[in-house]
Amino acid sequence: MFPPKPKTKKFVYLDHAATTYVDERVEKVMKPYYGKIFGNPSSLYEAGRVANGELNDCHRKVAEIIHALPDNIIFTGGGSESDNLAIFGVTRKHANFGKHIITTKIEHHAVLNPIEHLEKESFVVTYLEPDSRGFISPKKVRAEIRPDTILISIMYANNEIGTVEPIADIGREILKYRKENNSIYPFFHTDACQAGGVLELDVEKLHVDLLTLNASKIYGPKGVGMLYKRRGVNIVPLIYGGGQEMNLRSGTENLAGIVGFTKALELAQENRQDENMRLVELRDYFYDQISKKIDKIKLNGASLGNENSRLPNNLNVTFMDVEGEAMLLYLDAYGICCSTGSACTSTSLEPSHVLTALGLPYEYAHGSLRFTLGHCNTKADIDYVMKYLPGIVEKLREISPVQMGNKKHAKYK
Repeated sequence: MFPPKPKTKKFVYLDHAATTYVDERVEKVMKPYYGKIFGNPSSLYEAGRVANGELNDCHRKVAEIIHALPDNIIFTGGGSESDNLAIFGVTRKHANFGKHIITTKIEHHAVLNPIEHLEKESFVVTYLEPDSRGFISPKKVRAEIRPDTILISIMYANNEIGTVEPIADIGREILKYRKENNSIYPFFHTDACQAGGVLELDVEKLHVDLLTLNASKIYGPKGVGMLYKRRGVNIVPLIYGGGQEMNLRSGTENLAGIVGFTKALELAQENRQDENMRLVELRDYFYDQISKKIDKIKLNGASLGNENSRLPNNLNVTFMDVEGEAMLLYLDAYGICCSTGSACTSTSLEPSHVLTALGLPYEYAHGSLRFTLGHCNTKADIDYVMKYLPGIVEKLREISPVQMGNKKHAKYK
């Protein structure tokens, strides 16, 4: 039998990489923009001018956080839109120069799908393979740059396995290439949605030309994000109309959402060091408990202990001989929320493209769970999960139609 359900089911949310709840402080600053400061920022009368002033303040505040200029910031409808704007915006503007793109096999689908679409428009794409822990080599990036390469897109931190890529080192390699070849190409874009609350976002230190962030991963509202675009990087818009956001993202601005995003980013960056330390301690305790109480497991992504190489809240574990979807559903019955991979593809029965890119066999990728911790989580939450997770895994292994045997596990222990 599965572990008996408690009389009072606790709600334990361990899927902060999918989305986060809105911080009360963020919700508070957003409230006036629904009823009091509601003017269209493009309007000339006072209510519009007041709204426009608030919008300009948000441009300025976000620019200060990432060490950019206010006109470098384009507010959008979320991370996916920002990724699409960067990719389509660059490639369609600069296609006359070249049609070669470099990306990786472990990008979010908000990057991979637009690039796959561009392949149908005669663009040529190089997909870099990560090593077994998910790292992309800066030297390999440099080696793949061609005279017709116009865009390189590599994520800052992976949403599934938490690996933090050496973006600054990659950026330096790209800068060297440009200097040696007296060229403005290739442009360098990074999807930093998972990094917004935990990593440094100084675009000068990262050496990026375009950077994507969104609010829903940093305790802000859903449906709002931004794209940083360095001066001198010309792109074309996805959405045409009234010419808002420097003529690059038309549509009446979601001022309440933008204010919420700005506040969420301020809070995340102010508190990230202390919160990172707390999350690392909690994450490591969680993995220690899993290791002690469940056999035949494998940690996916960068090793624990080097906090510069893995997101502090990410734990991606393969449980051999168990289907991830089954584990997820049984955990849900006990009030525990986690993921089997990228939340945006949770309806797919295919194994994670990230895990298979690391070289994991099909069955191993299918048996993975992603736990991502956040502000609300405590040691008591982990202890609650560990009351039920070992028993769920044990029971599912008993009834699993696939028993691979110890020899097949040896390579991945």
